[in-house]
Amino acid sequence: MEERVLGRTGREVSAIGLGTWQLGSDWGDVGKAEAMQVLDGAAESGVTFFDTADVYGDGRSEQTIGEWLKANPDAGVMVATKMGRRVPQVPENYTLENFRGWLDRSRGNLGRDTLDLVQLHCPPTPVYSDDRVFDALDQLVDEGVMRSYGVSVETADEALTAIARPNVASVQIIFNPFRLKPQEKVFPAALTAGVGIVVRVPLASGLLSGKYSRDTKFSEHDHRNYNRDGSAFDVGETFSGVDFERGLDAVAEFQELVPEGVTTAQAALAWIISQPGVTTVIPGARNAGQAKANAAAADATGKLGPDFDGGVRRIYEKYFRESVHPRW
Repeated sequence: MEERVLGRTGREVSAIGLGTWQLGSDWGDVGKAEAMQVLDGAAESGVTFFDTADVYGDGRSEQTIGEWLKANPDAGVMVATKMGRRVPQVPENYTLENFRGWLDRSRGNLGRDTLDLVQLHCPPTPVYSDDRVFDALDQLVDEGVMRSYGVSVETADEALTAIARPNVASVQIIFNPFRLKPQEKVFPAALTAGVGIVVRVPLASGLLSGKYSRDTKFSEHDHRNYNRDGSAFDVGETFSGVDFERGLDAVAEFQELVPEGVTTAQAALAWIISQPGVTTVIPGARNAGQAKANAAAADATGKLGPDFDGGVRRIYEKYFRESVHPRW
């Protein structure tokens, strides 16, 4: 597994990481034993970056990772968590006092006195321009509560504002063959500033797994069911904000680009990590087999044909630029 330095953290992480939203049961129920197997499978495949958040399953994802870390103290895995979504989303709630409370809870869940990387979890846009917020984060680094901090953003403009901050170590942003806008300005700015890029929703909430059809049903507690209209949180987090039916049509064309011996998901992941500026990508996995298959995408970058990149861009222009590009 290739490793890359994650921006201003100065620490190397695997090009393929692991997203753990699903371990909080927001993608349907994932049992404890199965969740531990996912973490085992990822680590055995060379994954050294786990991404979680304090609100995933109201702490369940963090707690599961904490148990795994206790059982695997020498795994060398970097854990990034997020904070900020436990309260109404107004800038006034992003205070040093709240940060302390949220991080104390995360430290307890993860079993770590000092957190590796803490990301603001898609806060209101004015937060990125608030010196008070970043002074508080700097103070918490100085106190040893966390080693580094970053941000998780919804829009390219938010990412660019964060990258200009001197101590932001990383930016997490949605990027995949159906969401190309970050390539225009965000990735070049991050490269210039030495800020790491963590790519989330790389498979468009599973669309790019190539396993869904118009008959696919999602469980009641799966955000791909209850958030298609954006009623729970930003609709860009669900299927990358694309219409499910239109997405299926685009996937059919995407699959025509995929070389033999590579799965649809692996092709998407391999293409993502081959883009300049990307440090790591964090696909989720519901079982150990998926975690291992995702990690294997790191070996597929050389198998993508010379026309693959152009094909991705043609599909984006045909299906998504008009509806997706202006929004995020």
